[in-house]
Amino acid sequence: MKKFSYELQDVLDYRNFQQDQAEAELSKALAVENEINESLALIAQRMVSLKQESKGITDFNLISNQYNFVKVLEAQKEEYLKRLAEAKLVTDEKRAALQECIKKTTPLEKLKEKQFDEYRQTALKEETNNLEELSTIKNNFQN
Repeated sequence: MKKFSYELQDVLDYRNFQQDQAEAELSKALAVENEINESLALIAQRMVSLKQESKGITDFNLISNQYNFVKVLEAQKEEYLKRLAEAKLVTDEKRAALQECIKKTTPLEKLKEKQFDEYRQTALKEETNNLEELSTIKNNFQN
């Protein structure tokens, strides 16, 4: 019996390639989001440590410097929050693109599985028929 061949294999390969590309792009978008979240966490840690350090300080210049630094941190935080919102939009777009690729790939994979199952069933029937034929020939030869 001839080897199993899926007629739409080239299309499936192309769609799998597209899906891999979409997964890679989503991964990059998620990495950007994570990087921004890490920066926000670092700013939050700096603000907490700055508040702890400022307890008991009476020097006006030091208090003024800390206040200015808090303002800088808050501005950075706002900028990172804007970037995070933009990154989330990009991530959502990439996730939607991946889902679309999956929608296109899944039916082809299911069809391939179905055709392979049919191929296996046919091969099994053919093998069974061949074995029965051999058994019949053997029995006729022995008689």
